Amino acid sequence: MVCQTVKAGVECAFMSKKGCGFNGGSCYQIIDSCVGCNKIIEHSTGKYCMVYPDPSSKWAVGGCPTATHIKKDLSGSSQKINPLKASKRGSRK
Repeated sequence: MVCQTVKAGVECAFMSKKGCGFNGGSCYQIIDSCVGCNKIIEHSTGKYCMVYPDPSSKWAVGGCPTATHIKKDLSGSSQKINPLKASKRGSRK
């Protein structure tokens, strides 16, 4: 349904005939960690996340999984090589 509380005119999964069904009855504004993300929408009532109604709860656990302004370091997760298998591969040449 279309939001009738803070993000008027935007489709919202929490909106029902009885009103907003999210915890507290409305969406929460973004926090400082969200600044720079591409998933922010700006309304007359403030800036909100398009994905999560409470962005601070996502950052409290260690980071937002959909943040577009944060680059994740994947170089630290190199695969371990079994030394026995590596020696066998090297001896085949």
